[in-house]
Amino acid sequence: MTTTDGIRSDGIRSVTDPADLGVLEASSLLHGRALSSAELTEACLARIEQRNGGAPTFDGAPDAVNAWVRLYPDLARESARAADERLARGDAPALCGIPLGLKDLYGMEGRPLTASSRVLEGNVAGADAEMWARLRGQGMVPLGHTHTHEFAAGGTTDQVGNPWALDRVAGGSSGGSAAALAAGMIPAALGSDTCGSLRIPSACCGTSTIKPTHGLLSLDGIIPLAPTLDHPGPMGRTIADCAALLSAMAVGGSPVDPTVPPPMALPELPLGPSDGSRPLEGLTIALTDQTEQTPLDAAVAAALDTARRACEQLGARVVSAPAPWRHDWDDLSCLLLTDVWAYHAQHAGRAQLYRPAIAEFVEAAQNFTGAAAYLAAQQRRAAGAAAWERWFAEGGIDLVLEPTLPIVPYGRGPGYDRGHAGGPGDPMIALTAIWDLTGMPVAALPVTWEAGMSLVAPRGHEAILVSAAIDLQESALPAPRWPGPAERGDGDARIGAQSDGTEET
Repeated sequence: MTTTDGIRSDGIRSVTDPADLGVLEASSLLHGRALSSAELTEACLARIEQRNGGAPTFDGAPDAVNAWVRLYPDLARESARAADERLARGDAPALCGIPLGLKDLYGMEGRPLTASSRVLEGNVAGADAEMWARLRGQGMVPLGHTHTHEFAAGGTTDQVGNPWALDRVAGGSSGGSAAALAAGMIPAALGSDTCGSLRIPSACCGTSTIKPTHGLLSLDGIIPLAPTLDHPGPMGRTIADCAALLSAMAVGGSPVDPTVPPPMALPELPLGPSDGSRPLEGLTIALTDQTEQTPLDAAVAAALDTARRACEQLGARVVSAPAPWRHDWDDLSCLLLTDVWAYHAQHAGRAQLYRPAIAEFVEAAQNFTGAAAYLAAQQRRAAGAAAWERWFAEGGIDLVLEPTLPIVPYGRGPGYDRGHAGGPGDPMIALTAIWDLTGMPVAALPVTWEAGMSLVAPRGHEAILVSAAIDLQESALPAPRWPGPAERGDGDARIGAQSDGTEET
């Protein structure tokens, strides 16, 4: 498929390379038989070879994106052929034939599963993770496993380079998935979120994600960090693409979060913008005082102002309302580290194989075994989540708007050194962790490639959340497109920097 850039008569953006297609764009072409899954898959594999910076490695390199732990080209081609046969029959699901990257926490039966760690070297998944099984059943095409910050225990994923600026962090822990999306290697990816690990890399790389209500998606077959906080989730270049993935992933009656009521079944999600020039009319969107406790970089403050004005221009009523509850960082540490040790105790005999910061993190976790303190912290967490639910309902507030991160992505390199295990005071999780504790759904979308915004809704309110986020993205905050070194014809480590030192927009 070779065309001229632009908008076709059917509304689909024409592209010169199928690898540049988003999920919904590709789905339309696949089902219209204007593109085959085999062609799309080959385009993505070629893009990976072009932009990953060489074959996947454990440690990465300063001049490489290195988004992948392992690639499965033979499996991808076999899956693409099967998808094309299904598409030819005319009864294929919407996602059939779409290539996918899976964070190296999601089990794929018979394939290595290592959490980007030498601790699990040689480990092979005995079964598919439930979320991958559902997407495999939809006919999606697995390209490989993407890098995670080791065992998902951090916010930087330093073995991965940010495609926009290789010397900056890609964010974490789902850094490989976000980098692969930003660099145009794949249209869709899976990640996970415990204290912000879907949203942080999305904000660092200019991509989108949806963290669903806690408990909505099954954790079966996913290597855990902290199960009472862990959220599987979709990642894409746009919120609409993420919504299509989430709809296919959602399951009712999945394992229940013991700290809050069971989640409601996912309603039908919109996949396109609302009609009219003021699609947010009737919504009340709140800015809280949470950012007053956390200084914002100038670029982030400017992005927040841009997003606020966009909400108002699209018809929303934007108000200021103080937050009803702030979590205690000691409680978060208690919950997180108790859950962490419950899993990592089994690896105590291989502790020397962890990267230094993760070894430090697990060493701290082994001190958290007290049931009474853990249960008390869970009770305070549940009370805090209930306070937020009342705040939304009693204040007539539909959504919260706030920056995903208070900072822009910083220099890559020391994230695995001791002293960098994260926790209280870490700006990467300063604004994200509370929404894992409350279990509330969040749509995270970029304003610029290095500054992202989050919309937050009450538990189970994904439909209104996704609708508002799509409207914002389609009407006012379009997702940035990374130009890539091949198109630029240079090797500048800060991709997007022009020869005169300025940045392309």
